[in-house]
Amino acid sequence: MPRHPRTNPFPKTIAARILERRMPIYHRIYSPGELQFITTSVYRRAPVFLSPRFCQYFVQRLEGVRQKMHCLLIGWVLMPEHFHLLLKPQPAESTPLVVKELKEETAKRILKMLHENLHYAWCRKMLARFHLPPSVHDESHFRLWNRRFHPFNVYTEEKRREKLNYMHNNPVKRGLVSSPGDWPWSSWRFYFLDDASVLRMDRLD
Repeated sequence: MPRHPRTNPFPKTIAARILERRMPIYHRIYSPGELQFITTSVYRRAPVFLSPRFCQYFVQRLEGVRQKMHCLLIGWVLMPEHFHLLLKPQPAESTPLVVKELKEETAKRILKMLHENLHYAWCRKMLARFHLPPSVHDESHFRLWNRRFHPFNVYTEEKRREKLNYMHNNPVKRGLVSSPGDWPWSSWRFYFLDDASVLRMDRLD
């Protein structure tokens, strides 16, 4: 019997896409004039921001990035292993650059400080959590932040207040403090005590 050549049941172009696509590609839309609610987590959810020193450095860099990128900062909260920001990037498409700048600068400095303080058991423990497995190909052997961040378009006043309340109550919900005002690493004090000693927010009203 004549042998028939084996045929691909998929068109070549489709098969190539299936084989080459290692992870889904997400196309994010940043609408002009809308606020962006940003969430980013620490790699392996390590609670590195239990350190007040690292929290203070994060605040410094957040202020620096805001000035450099000319974005409005409406609200924020820094938790032990993640942060939320409510921003108005200008232009809206600069949102990924704002997040990239903040994450890169904080990662570089914090990893450096951890390496310089290996005589502390806590620093050694954090570095061990941040060490990348051999299967991960990266320029560095350590990672502070997860690569992805999660943006959410905030397009109404109701949503703006909802996100601010969510951020301010996050430490209470987690059981870290009994009242939002007891957590220094958020915008609650600015809005309710007119306290800008940590960070001044950009009011929209």
